[in-house]
Amino acid sequence: MEKTKLEIPPFSSYQKYIIALLALLQFTVILDFMVLSPLGDILMKNLDMTTANFGFTVSAYAFSAGTSGLLAAGFADKFDRKKLLVFFYTGFIIGTVCCALATNYALLLSARIVTGLFGGVIGSVSLAIVTDLFVIHQRGRVMGFIQMAFASSQILGIPVGIYCANHWGWHSAFLMIAGLGILILVTIVIKMKPVTEHLKLQSDKSPFLHLWHTLSNKNYQVGFAAIAFLSIGGFMLQPFGSSFLVNNIHISQLELPMVFFFTGLSVLFIMPLVGKLSDRVSKFWLFTAGSILSIIMILIYTNLGPIPLWEVVVINMILFMGIMSRMIPSTTLNTGIPDMKDRGAYMSITSSMQQIAGGIAAVCAGFIVHQETKTSPLENYDILGYVISAVTLCSIFFIWRVNQLVKSKGKAVDAGVKVVIETESV
Repeated sequence: MEKTKLEIPPFSSYQKYIIALLALLQFTVILDFMVLSPLGDILMKNLDMTTANFGFTVSAYAFSAGTSGLLAAGFADKFDRKKLLVFFYTGFIIGTVCCALATNYALLLSARIVTGLFGGVIGSVSLAIVTDLFVIHQRGRVMGFIQMAFASSQILGIPVGIYCANHWGWHSAFLMIAGLGILILVTIVIKMKPVTEHLKLQSDKSPFLHLWHTLSNKNYQVGFAAIAFLSIGGFMLQPFGSSFLVNNIHISQLELPMVFFFTGLSVLFIMPLVGKLSDRVSKFWLFTAGSILSIIMILIYTNLGPIPLWEVVVINMILFMGIMSRMIPSTTLNTGIPDMKDRGAYMSITSSMQQIAGGIAAVCAGFIVHQETKTSPLENYDILGYVISAVTLCSIFFIWRVNQLVKSKGKAVDAGVKVVIETESV
C-alpha cells in the first residue's frame, strides 16, 4: 500500500513578512518586560527604591497585563485583528515612553501599569493572527520563529539596553525600545492587510458566559494551576538577578551585558534541541529532569559568593538549560488540555494567569529579599532559593496531573476513531 506524503505548503512572501513583523513586535514586548530586571540595581539606586518597591514595580506590569488579557479574552474575536494590534501596540509604546520619562518611583510604577495594560493583550492578538493566516502544518515553524524573540532579547536586546543605561542613563533603554516600536507600528499600519475572516464566523454566545464556562471547567483549572506554579518560580528569581550579581558576586555593571549575552546564546541553542527531544521522549519525564536540574542550579546560584565572571556565565547557562527543559514540554502538554471550541479563551486565560501569578511572585520576592543600604549585599537570597525549589517541586505534581489529562484525552480520541472505523466496516 502506497503511503501518501503530507504536502506542507511553502510560505508566501506576505507570510514571510508577517512572521518577521510579529517576531520583531514580540521582541520589543518581551524586551520591555525583561530589561527591568538587569536595570534593577541602577533603578533602586537612582530612584531611591527599596527591594519591596522594586518588587511592586516588576509586578505592576504583570498584574495589569494579566487583568487586561483576561478582560480582552471574550472580545478578541469581535474586531479586525490588525486594528486591535495597532491600538494595543500604540498604547504599549506610549507606556514605554512614560517609563523613560519617569523621575521617581510613583511615576515609574504608574508607567509600568499603563505599559502592562496594553502589552498584556499583544501576545494573544499575535497568536490569533498566526492562527488566521497560517494553516495548521505551518504554525509550528511560525511559532518557532516568533518564540526566538525570547532568546534574541537576551542576546541582543538586554546587553544593548544595559550598555545604553551605563553610558546614557537608564531612561535611554526604554527610549530605544519605544523608537524601535514606532518603526514597527508604522510598518504594520502601511503594509499589513486587515485580518477579518473570523468576523464571518461569530457566535451569539455572550463573551462573558464563554469566559466563565472556560474558567469553571475543572480539567482546565488543573492547567491554570500548573502554569501559575511555573510562573511563580521564574518571577521570583528574575527581578533581583542583576542586583545580586552586582552586590553579592561583585560583577560590575559593565560586565553584566556579557552575562546576559551568553545566557541568551545558550537559550538560542538549547530551545531547538529540547523541542526535538520533547517529541521523542516522555514530555513529563523531560520536564521532571529539567526541574531537578533547575532546583540544583538554583540552590547553588542563590548561595554563591564572589566568583569569577566565567563561572557566573557557566552556572547561568546550565541553569537555563534546566529552565528551558521545563518550559517547552510543559507548554506543549498544556496545549493538549482544551477542546477546540475553548482553545482561544483557554490560551488567553492561561496567559493572564501566568502574568498574575508572576506578579504575586515578584511582590513576595521583594518582601523576602532585603538590602540594608544601596550598595550592601542582598540578604535572604538563599531563602528565596529554597522557596523557589519548593514551588518547583509542586509544579512537578501539577504537570503530572496535566500529563494524565492529556493521556486520557488521547485515549478517548483513539477509542472514538476505533468505533468510527468499526461502524464503517459494518
